[in-house]
Amino acid sequence: MNIRASGVLMHITSLPGDYGIGSFGQAAYDFVDFLKETKQTYWQILPLTTTGYGDSPYQSFSAIAGNTHFIDLDFLIRDKFLTKADVEGSDFGSDPEFIDYAKVYEARRPLLEKAVKAILANENETKKFETFKAENANWLADYADFMAIKEYFDNKALQDWDDKKAIERDEATLEKLRKELTDRITYHQVVQYLFFSQWAELKAYANKNGIQIIGDMPIYVSADSVEVWTQPHLFKLDAECKPRYIAGVPPDNFSPTGQLWGNPVYDWEKHKEEIYAWWVFRIQESFKLYDCLRIDHFKGFSDYWEIPGGDETAKNGKWVPGPSYELFKVVKEELGDLKIIVEDLGYIDDKTRRFLEDCGYPGMKILQFGFYDTTGNSIDIPHAYTQHSVAYTGTHDNEVINGWYNNLTQEQRDYTDAYINRRQGEPITRALLRTLFATVSNTAIATMQDILDKNENSRKNIPNTVGGNWRWRMLPGEITVDKKEFLTDITERYNRGNRGNK
Repeated sequence: MNIRASGVLMHITSLPGDYGIGSFGQAAYDFVDFLKETKQTYWQILPLTTTGYGDSPYQSFSAIAGNTHFIDLDFLIRDKFLTKADVEGSDFGSDPEFIDYAKVYEARRPLLEKAVKAILANENETKKFETFKAENANWLADYADFMAIKEYFDNKALQDWDDKKAIERDEATLEKLRKELTDRITYHQVVQYLFFSQWAELKAYANKNGIQIIGDMPIYVSADSVEVWTQPHLFKLDAECKPRYIAGVPPDNFSPTGQLWGNPVYDWEKHKEEIYAWWVFRIQESFKLYDCLRIDHFKGFSDYWEIPGGDETAKNGKWVPGPSYELFKVVKEELGDLKIIVEDLGYIDDKTRRFLEDCGYPGMKILQFGFYDTTGNSIDIPHAYTQHSVAYTGTHDNEVINGWYNNLTQEQRDYTDAYINRRQGEPITRALLRTLFATVSNTAIATMQDILDKNENSRKNIPNTVGGNWRWRMLPGEITVDKKEFLTDITERYNRGNRGNK
């Protein structure tokens, strides 16, 4: 990422379509075409993993398995695993701009179950599925067991399962459950085959058209996950798999009680004893899906905020040293030089800065953060950027530009307008995107909501809140000729155009 380039941040869930949530279907291919037409190089997405309570892609049942909501139903109809009649009459939710996750889940599950039966009745597809199963045996079997048993216990979190022997992975108990739940286990394996097959086709199309995929890897996994169930020694847990300590961040100007994420923290000594094998595996699997990887909360590898397990706020946490460069030295030795972006936002001290320098990965710059301080001394003000960085107007956790600007003080607005040389009548979204693409940062990533000039209700996520997040979707027809021309213009004007997109 050492040449000038640009891209767009747009998660799969936010693509338009008829079935309540974005998918790997035609709208995704159309989005690749849009990126190519506007001379972009990157399509950045959020984690593709499964989502649980709260619908957050950063709280997943697995660090590897894919979100089956992304399996496109029209492609299942195309491949004759479903019929149009199967899909007609299903209720995926009534608002095309906001996802109703409960309705999407309820409507999709029986359709996917029907598709799985059709695949298992097709000799050619069954052979391809068996090959996939063999190639992914190191995670797929455990994941399918976990999901099937979780459903058997009414979808309760792992720690609340009715049978403690199942939590403890007593082999006789597991064998009994596997026999009883054979069909469910097979279902969860086949839908992963469908997920990875459809994603591979979409990624190949993107790459063929000069678009690289930037994926996203959360630093932590959920307490309710297959990793906690199968490898509890890698986390600080009690005998019932309940976290003794949980992750978050300390209080700051944005959050007076801090952020309580709820994820179990790692037992880094155990990871070290195993020469960080789980991390090497996790990153290796990520690069099977993506061309480049953003690693969330990179600060947590230097020092992490450890909060007592029963606490309801993050106030009583403390900083605990992480593995720092020792981990990423092993990753480099095992996997070579990788295209990694690190989320280095928040409290960055000298130790963390040295760690970042040792790794050599580009960090992130958030344009919005630079204008709260009207003295020009903010580390996030564009004139303080370096080439070796990835610049954003905001991320999935920030307000969209319109919402952000409306919440500034008049002094901050005046300072922002003057600094970015905002023209009379120019939408603030365009003025900020123009500024973003003009920065010295080698890579600039624009959020799709800002390209579309959306208002504050299109925000993707409000951190430290559960419910009502991750819902926004783009509507069909919102990418107008005018918006494409503007994006193409700033891309070419500031020498970020993808040379492969002729």
